[in-house]
Amino acid sequence: MSGLTVALVLIPEAIAFAMIAGLSPLTGLYAAFMMGFVTSIFGGRPGMISGATGAVAVVLVALAKSHGPEYIFATVVLAGMIQVLAGVLKLGKFIRLVPIL
Repeated sequence: MSGLTVALVLIPEAIAFAMIAGLSPLTGLYAAFMMGFVTSIFGGRPGMISGATGAVAVVLVALAKSHGPEYIFATVVLAGMIQVLAGVLKLGKFIRLVPIL
């Protein structure tokens, strides 16, 4: 039941973040589906929710305006590869060094 709730909440969130980034709402829905699909295959935890964030949407606005929307896919793939590399290298322990405001 919780998975259905998250999926229903993710639909307007994905559309809104796509519109903030200057992309079509359909692009946001495709991205949300792919993120859920990849997360379900490659890991995560039973209580973890994977979804887009407003901060990423704001950064993608600048990227889309300066280089065009075709660079967004490459940027997201590169960010994912960096996260996977950080996980493989066990760099998660360094998050303790980030100060809490």
